[in-house]
Amino acid sequence: MISIIDYDAGNIKSVEKALEFLGQDVIITDDKDKIMASDKVILPGVGAFGDAMDKLRSRGLESVIRDYAATGRPFLGICLGLQLLFEESEESPGVKGLGLLKGKIVRIPGSDDLKVPQIGWNNIEVNPSSKLLAGLGKNPYVYFVHSYYLQAENSEEVAATTEYGVTIHAAVEKDNIMACQFHPEKSSDVGLKILTNFINL
Repeated sequence: MISIIDYDAGNIKSVEKALEFLGQDVIITDDKDKIMASDKVILPGVGAFGDAMDKLRSRGLESVIRDYAATGRPFLGICLGLQLLFEESEESPGVKGLGLLKGKIVRIPGSDDLKVPQIGWNNIEVNPSSKLLAGLGKNPYVYFVHSYYLQAENSEEVAATTEYGVTIHAAVEKDNIMACQFHPEKSSDVGLKILTNFINL
C-alpha cells in the first residue's frame, strides 16, 4: 500500500491516478496510523511553502512525516513536497521546513529570456548512482512548474540537475528519502518509469 499524504495542497489526484495506472493500491490520507502502516509514502504538493507547512502542522503531520522517514521505508516528495523536506524557503521567510535534508529554497531569477515560474518540459542530467532515476538515460525530459528551486547543501545527495538560468537541483536522494522538483505524474513515459522505480524499491 502506498499512502499519499493529504494536507489540502493540490496535485494529489494526478499522482493517485498515475500510481493506479501502474497497478498500485493507493490511499489519500492524513491518518497517522494508515500512513505509518504503509509500504511507501508520497508527499506531493503545489502552492506556497509557508501555507503548506501551516497545513501540515495543523493536521499533526509534521511529526508523522519525521516518524515515517525514520522507519527506513521509501519516502518520495514531489514539487512543493521536495521543498518542504528542507530547512527554509525564501518564499516564506521565518517559516521552518521539515529539515529532513539540508539546503535552502531560493527564487529563480527572472530575465527577459527566462520567465518565472518555469512551466514546461526541460531535460535533467541524471546522477548515474540514482535509484529513483535509474534506466532513464543521461538527459531525459520531465515536466516542471515552479518559481523556487533547491540549492542542496550536500552535493552527494543530488540525483539530478537542470539548467534554467541557474543550475537547479532537480532531484535528491538520501537513504530512503528521495524527492523531485518536477512532476513525474505529468512527465509521460519517463515519469511512469520514475514512479515504477519508486514502487520497486
